[in-house]
Amino acid sequence: MKQILEAQRRAFMAALPEPLSVRKDRLKRAAAMIADHADRFCDALSEDFGHRSRDQSMLTDIGGSITPITHAMKHVDRWAKAEKRKVQFPLGLLGAKAAVEYQPKGVVGVIAPWNFPVNLVMSPLAGIFAAGNRAMVKTSEFTPATSAVFEEVVGLYFSPDELAFVTGGPEVGKAFAELPFDHLIFTGATGIARHILHAAADHLVPVTLELGGKSPVIVGQGADIARTTERVALGKMLNAGQICLAPDYMLVPAEQEGAVVEGLKTAASAMYPTLLSNPDYTAIINDRHHQRLTDWIEDARAKGATIETVNPAGEDFAASNSRKMPLHIVRDVTDDMTLMQEEIFGPVLPIRRYTGGVDGAIEAVNARDRPLAVYYFGQDAGEERRVLDRTISGGATINDVIFHVSMEDLPFGGVGPSGMGAYHGLDGFRTFSHAKAVYRQPKIDVAKLAGLKPPYGSATRRAVAGQLKR
Repeated sequence: MKQILEAQRRAFMAALPEPLSVRKDRLKRAAAMIADHADRFCDALSEDFGHRSRDQSMLTDIGGSITPITHAMKHVDRWAKAEKRKVQFPLGLLGAKAAVEYQPKGVVGVIAPWNFPVNLVMSPLAGIFAAGNRAMVKTSEFTPATSAVFEEVVGLYFSPDELAFVTGGPEVGKAFAELPFDHLIFTGATGIARHILHAAADHLVPVTLELGGKSPVIVGQGADIARTTERVALGKMLNAGQICLAPDYMLVPAEQEGAVVEGLKTAASAMYPTLLSNPDYTAIINDRHHQRLTDWIEDARAKGATIETVNPAGEDFAASNSRKMPLHIVRDVTDDMTLMQEEIFGPVLPIRRYTGGVDGAIEAVNARDRPLAVYYFGQDAGEERRVLDRTISGGATINDVIFHVSMEDLPFGGVGPSGMGAYHGLDGFRTFSHAKAVYRQPKIDVAKLAGLKPPYGSATRRAVAGQLKR
């Protein structure tokens, strides 16, 4: 890995300044690498998950990878332009000029997760390549088939000093995070992110962390319950809930709990009338995560929760060797239950009642770590504004879930335990660029004019007096 990094850095330094034509060519090749091998990637994704909806993979991992790349190709000329900045009076009148120029940082490390193992490699690469960088990618050991496709095809499109993939378990991941990159982006669990920060600290590597947390859904007093529950059910069951932005729990007015539960059941049953043989429904990634979810459900049941399993066809999941898991709606939840303490990352949806208007829901959200997203459903503009103003989250979607992540002109990132920094679109370009301040001095002796040149005297005192004016 050190040799790859050194080779990429040598090539990067030799090529500076990286022309926009080269950046666009890399973006074009990146899109082709995914599009040309879409079927192989979809097969590998299904193999890694035990079953993954092919149509979903085409939407989220194939199309979802090409969209940010084509967006970057379209806009990189504008993003890369130097920005003129103002200079203090009277220097501008004397001919001084200031600007910010965006330079590539060098070699960027990408540590990708398993839940969207194509998209969450390629989406950061859109900004990385647009900014003019090289990249090394550490793929997840939980998706070995997908990682193998990347390793097999990357050489058809990129030289190793442009883009390289690394595979391996925790020891490889640890060594990768300790490399002296010029920037490192990690997508994954908050607990592991702490180790990533420690590893990067020795070389003072700037880090972007895309994490998760418990993203709440706040159901307002006037929300359309049928529309709300359909959209929440869709977001919760996409990829079987294995999404950092999946709605983690719902906060509903006490008097509407029953209607919300029934709406969720109706919506889930309409989308997935069967599950075990349904090609549209994805399995849990591995036995360990399936057991974790099962244990958390039983923990909640033992502590007094009511579990409602949405199984419209009455299928026998216990007799199946599939890791598919139906939607579990959990009522009467309390804070001592594990599923209310940890990010769920699966098709398990706790419902919590609130009273006292939307402020009761806001208080419940603010009692927890700041989430990656907040979702509000309702028609009251004042209530919506209060939710946005009184909660702090990485992002928000109004009257739906997850969708803000697909808007390329919006920054995507968390805050506090849900992440650090952001990318996507212009914000990704700037994350992976160095903003260099450039000041051009006029021919006049500005230091003398400003009283900076010894011996100090009346000009110095006039300059100080001007600075002290308010």
